[in-house]
Amino acid sequence: MAGHSQFKNIMHRKGAQDAKRSKIFNKLAREITVAAKSGLPDPAANPRLRAAIQAARAQNMPRDRIERAIKSGSPGGDDTNYEEVRYEGYGPGGVALIVEALTDNRNRTAAEVRSTFTKYGGTMGETNSVSFMFNRVGAIYYPAATADTDTMFEAALEAGADNVESDDDGHEVTCSVDSFATVRDALDAKFGAAESARLTWKPLNTVAPSEDAAASLIKLIDILDDNDDVQSVVGNFEIADELMEKLGG
Repeated sequence: MAGHSQFKNIMHRKGAQDAKRSKIFNKLAREITVAAKSGLPDPAANPRLRAAIQAARAQNMPRDRIERAIKSGSPGGDDTNYEEVRYEGYGPGGVALIVEALTDNRNRTAAEVRSTFTKYGGTMGETNSVSFMFNRVGAIYYPAATADTDTMFEAALEAGADNVESDDDGHEVTCSVDSFATVRDALDAKFGAAESARLTWKPLNTVAPSEDAAASLIKLIDILDDNDDVQSVVGNFEIADELMEKLGG
């Protein structure tokens, strides 16, 4: 599990765990609702909502569930107000972690995240305590079958992307925050909806934790990710595939 492909790997792992499907849908629905509230409830006129719907479809979220989530975020819908909150800290092995959440109760979520860090060998810090180790980027992911490496690379660079990393599983296109919407829409027009398209954090450098630290780190990330309020967890670590397999990841 490498830092550059961490979001992709986590989503794939979650997608393979049917027992977590309901929890995944809840997180996706919350993002759709917040996206609808932040702009027009029309995906054609609301890029964030369009990306949220695409992510939901990639996880096979039922159409009626998506429509209910949009309705909840429309005028006259659910009056629950979700705040976007970022938590930062260190996990086992000195790995820097950024946790992003959508919550209707900041105190509850902060307490739960802090408790999880502490219980699994980490330490939660102040805002901006580790984010300087990352760049904020747009990340757009397509399955390998979408296009060959050269075609995807050329299309992404033409659209204004900064980089493309391809492997046997797929293509991860990264771009600046300012060009994210333009790149996403250009690739959408050429290849169809991406499996995922979102703003995320890309580590400037990665660290390789020991086997014991890696085992604790994976557990910490899994427990954080299992929290209903947590939308994403990103770290500056790199774990070899062989070690991931040994740890059952």
